[in-house]
Amino acid sequence: MFFIKKILFIPRLPFLWLIRLYQHTLSPDHGPLKNVFPHGYCRFYPTCSEYSYQVIKKQGLLIGLLKSFWRILRCNPWNAGGVDLP
Repeated sequence: MFFIKKILFIPRLPFLWLIRLYQHTLSPDHGPLKNVFPHGYCRFYPTCSEYSYQVIKKQGLLIGLLKSFWRILRCNPWNAGGVDLP
C-alpha cells in the first residue's frame, strides 16, 4: 500500500517543483521582490502559490489544480481575501 502511494505521488512532483521555482524567482511575496512589498502582496493567507503547493501535495494533482485555479480566479480587486486552508 505504501508503494502505491509513492507511485501516485510522482505526477505531482513536476508541478510542486515549478511552484517552488516560481516562489524563489518571480513571486512578489517569496522571491527577491519581497523586500519591495514588506507587508506582502497577496490578499489571501497562505499566498496563492503556497496554497497551490499545499493542496496539490495533500489532495492530489487533479483536485489540487482545480482548487488552485479557483483560488486564482478569486484573486481580484472585488474580493476581500482572507484565510483559506487546503
